[in-house]
Amino acid sequence: MALRQADTEADASTLDDSAEPRFKAASPKSTELDAEESLAEFRELVMSAGGEVAAEVMQRRAKPDPATLVGSGKVEEIAGVAASAAADLVLFDHDLTPTQLRNLEKALPCRVLDRTQLILDIFARHARTREGQLQVELAQLEYMLPRLTGRGKAMSQLGGGIGTRGPGETQLETDRRGIQRRIDQLKGDLEAVRRVRRQQRQRRESVPVPTVALVGYTNAGKSTLFNSLTGAGVLQSSKMFATLDPKLRAIQLPSKRRVLLSDTVGFIRNLPHTLVTSFRATLEEVEQAEVLLHVRDAASTYGEEQKSQVEKVLGELDSLAKPRIEVLNKIDLLNAEERQGLESRSDVVAVSAREGRGMERLLEAIDSALHSDPILTAELRVPQQDGSVLAMLEAGTVIESREYDGNLVRLTVSGPASLLGRLRDYRLRDK
Repeated sequence: MALRQADTEADASTLDDSAEPRFKAASPKSTELDAEESLAEFRELVMSAGGEVAAEVMQRRAKPDPATLVGSGKVEEIAGVAASAAADLVLFDHDLTPTQLRNLEKALPCRVLDRTQLILDIFARHARTREGQLQVELAQLEYMLPRLTGRGKAMSQLGGGIGTRGPGETQLETDRRGIQRRIDQLKGDLEAVRRVRRQQRQRRESVPVPTVALVGYTNAGKSTLFNSLTGAGVLQSSKMFATLDPKLRAIQLPSKRRVLLSDTVGFIRNLPHTLVTSFRATLEEVEQAEVLLHVRDAASTYGEEQKSQVEKVLGELDSLAKPRIEVLNKIDLLNAEERQGLESRSDVVAVSAREGRGMERLLEAIDSALHSDPILTAELRVPQQDGSVLAMLEAGTVIESREYDGNLVRLTVSGPASLLGRLRDYRLRDK
């Protein structure tokens, strides 16, 4: 992350002795957030990795030190704090160059990781499917490859601590060709996953069911909203990046149209480019979606910064021009006046996924945003003995009027063009 102003800060943390090694973390601040907000987000990342904060250090300087990021005097201070806290790990909320990483590991009494490595570790912790594990390993190896020289402490035996999950050692210091072969193999495996996804998507596209994708900053409540809309029961967690593997469920809109709702991985400030690249297969659901639901935390104090970071990643995915519905979640955390203000706005949809509040309005907004398989109104005449047709109309359309004329049922219905097209033999006229 290039610093725009004279801001660098360091944050030190400790892990629970019963589960993980103890560590100290150092973090430079994003100029878009104030120091406390930047540190608060970094603490959440540390907690998601199983960490516990032991100490915090901050530095402001005109520009990053090319050798150690934070300057020689601050390195000595961090070394002293790390030693007094018996820390096992130093974390920087900033990407470190290979040179900075080597110099810091020489100067500090414990291992050093940067922000990207911490996020990769969280991803490794939460990946459940084979696809997710492949993507995490690919991102880890691509990030490690230029940083192998002199990684003595960081490349020591595998353990259970932060930064040690994933592909393991396997002679990473010396066998660059072996790593490159593994990277090529992983890319091939992920391309096979993409082929399967394309085949599944082609089968889905043979029946016109549009996809709506949930996107948003990590911990904005996407999985809770997904569960509220679908009843799927996927993992809900306050930890960052709890959802890595995409979830897809069908839901029915007020118009009786059916859509597929997709829950995707959360975005974050300075999301590592290696993750965007490695998780391309997962994020294809975003690229293929007809409508995006941008889920935002209405109670966040830096919501606009989160919004801009999400839009930055959407731009990388060439999805910024897609129709988007802004969903302001967690309104249950606001006071009554703030809730009413958000609920009265027409440019956003205010919801509480935890309480199920605002779901009807959200479904109506999705209905209005969809352009594929448009809703038509038609008059039909159906013989009463055609029970399967009548049942199809009950399930798939909104019946506006119904009259019985001898053995016939006259109906005025609103429903998807794809469904009404199959009933052309019964149609009198369209409206």
